[in-house]
Amino acid sequence: MARDKVVLAYSGGLDTSVAVKWINETYDLDVIAYTCDLGQGQDIQAIREKALRTGAVEAIAEDVRNLFVDFFAFPSLMAGALYEGKYPLATALGRPLIAQLMVRVAREHGAVAVAHGCTGKGNDQVRFDVTFQTLAPDLKIIAPVREWKWTRTQELEYAAQHGIEVEATKKSIFSTDQNLWGRSIEAGILEDPWVEPPAETFQWTVDPRTAPDEPEEVEITFDRGRPVALNGQELGGTELIEELNKIAGRHGVGRVDHIENRLVGIKSREIYEAPGALVLHEAHREIEFLTLSKEALRFKTLVSQAYSDLIYNGLWFSALHQDLMAFVVSNQQFVSGVARVKLFKGHAMIVGRKSEHSLYRHELATYEEGDQYDASAALGFIKIHGLSQTTQAKHQLLKSDGRTHLELPSIIPPAPEKK
Repeated sequence: MARDKVVLAYSGGLDTSVAVKWINETYDLDVIAYTCDLGQGQDIQAIREKALRTGAVEAIAEDVRNLFVDFFAFPSLMAGALYEGKYPLATALGRPLIAQLMVRVAREHGAVAVAHGCTGKGNDQVRFDVTFQTLAPDLKIIAPVREWKWTRTQELEYAAQHGIEVEATKKSIFSTDQNLWGRSIEAGILEDPWVEPPAETFQWTVDPRTAPDEPEEVEITFDRGRPVALNGQELGGTELIEELNKIAGRHGVGRVDHIENRLVGIKSREIYEAPGALVLHEAHREIEFLTLSKEALRFKTLVSQAYSDLIYNGLWFSALHQDLMAFVVSNQQFVSGVARVKLFKGHAMIVGRKSEHSLYRHELATYEEGDQYDASAALGFIKIHGLSQTTQAKHQLLKSDGRTHLELPSIIPPAPEKK
């Protein structure tokens, strides 16, 4: 009699390799291993073959980089999604896609469960579980690492007892995850927020001190909020990000050191490398400054924060996401143009921008010949603009000597005394 099946998110590492056999024994389920390429730089076909050697009854490997870029990374860029103003959400964006594809595989193969290798301490367990519960509430969720609570030594012993292929017995000093949109690095010495990340933390970016002594400029073209060309050459999203990762990385651009507020209620010290993503965010924001009204820009910051939190908290497949994206698409309809960015010694500096939809008008901004701004209108504007404040000062705050209660130093408390 055939056993029921479970779809396991399989990375080829120790945890998920051990999980194949552990699920067989603990839940009496056959394992279908699922691996997808989000641009993490691994040979997914080799991972697929390892899954079969490890005991999976079937193993599936897919290249979904274009899907990831078009429907996850670039929409987050359009929304201006930087978690707590710093993290471009690379790992957080990948999880809902992986979970969605696993549900598809589960349906195609009649599986009764899905499984992942997340621990009980991080954010990824939430992103996987909430997506599964939303898209396929009938599927059982199995999280071996969260359930077995073994030490690494116990995992290695289990692997040895069952002939499970383990490539290295020494744990890496860091815990890492990466895709096209960025790398995340944590654990080890990085858990001390006072310690500077050692050189081996970084793989995509050179030390800014050893970066080229001459700056390099790149031009990024946007169409309705999406990057479509690099240095005048039209590129698909995957190719554009890959090329920009290389260019910005060799100039030491794209490092983030962040004390992050995790969803599970703890603060975590996280290091990120996202050269392409961070340069794109800088360039995109600059085209927004050029083409969006003051009111639209101000409101967009609220949407950006909500959108970032939504991604980070694993709520990608929510009605709120649909609502926010409807605003973003409308908001970005005129965010088209070219931003010129200078890369030098770890910095990405905007040095030029242009757009057919620019709201910057030279005839209004100039102090030179051709000025069309009516300065005589300013006097009446200033009086109307300050009317509420001057009225309150006159009738509520005026003292007998003609001054108001809001004058310094009364409005600002004194500095604390030195001990």
